[in-house]
Amino acid sequence: MTDTATLYIVPTPIGNLDDISARAIRILSEVSWIAAEDTRHSARLLQHFSIGTKTLSLHEHNEDKRTAMLCERLKGGESVALISDAGTPLISDPGFVLVRKCREQGIPVSALPGPCAAITALSASGLPTDKFMFEGFLPVKTQAREGVLSALLDRTFTTVYYEAPRRILDTVNDIQRVLGERHIVIAKELTKTFETYVSGSAQDVIDYLDADAAHQKGEFVVMIGPAKVNEQAIPSEAMALLHNLCEHMPLKKAAAVVASHYDLKKNALYQAGLDAKE
Repeated sequence: MTDTATLYIVPTPIGNLDDISARAIRILSEVSWIAAEDTRHSARLLQHFSIGTKTLSLHEHNEDKRTAMLCERLKGGESVALISDAGTPLISDPGFVLVRKCREQGIPVSALPGPCAAITALSASGLPTDKFMFEGFLPVKTQAREGVLSALLDRTFTTVYYEAPRRILDTVNDIQRVLGERHIVIAKELTKTFETYVSGSAQDVIDYLDADAAHQKGEFVVMIGPAKVNEQAIPSEAMALLHNLCEHMPLKKAAAVVASHYDLKKNALYQAGLDAKE
């Protein structure tokens, strides 16, 4: 750790305890305080690694109040580690208010790399990863959820969401209704014994979820593939050049060259190239 009191953003395992880093264990052991989303939940992790650091809660209902107190402790020389229930803090978890206030007050903030469900799931999904958007949780109400999903009709890159078990089936049904037979992937129980990926159309995923009540349990990552580009909207000579260039250079570079030559959208050409490989 540094000699100056610092706020450390410390990722914790999303399932497999072996995924915690040696640096994370050391910092959690050395700081004066650990700010945890749920101190009871985090107590099991800390006990497993024999970490006896004092803890206090920091969640969406007390973040403003805790932030003022923690900033005073930090300015008084006491370093703090921020953790969530699992994964990387601030990624659809509390902590933004605290980090922003520390930055405003000149308090050092240091983030450790580590587990994140969205990135873990995406990397093994088989969906395009050169460009993607993480949007956290979808709205709870159906009408609002459908409104958000409708923005994906022409999106030419992968979109990643988190979803709760009680809403997963409704969400996939909405995906089918709004986006049709778009390629999607759901992931659950990441890094655990029963880690599961289901890939295919929305109907394929619905069939899996309906097959067994246990299939709807667990925290889900929902990944929606890009819209397929209609090659008929791209001049045939542009597609021909794209295919020829791909024999000599990566698709991404070829798409950029063709886009510049024909004044087309690079992302559309890139997706058309991906679709042609399927």
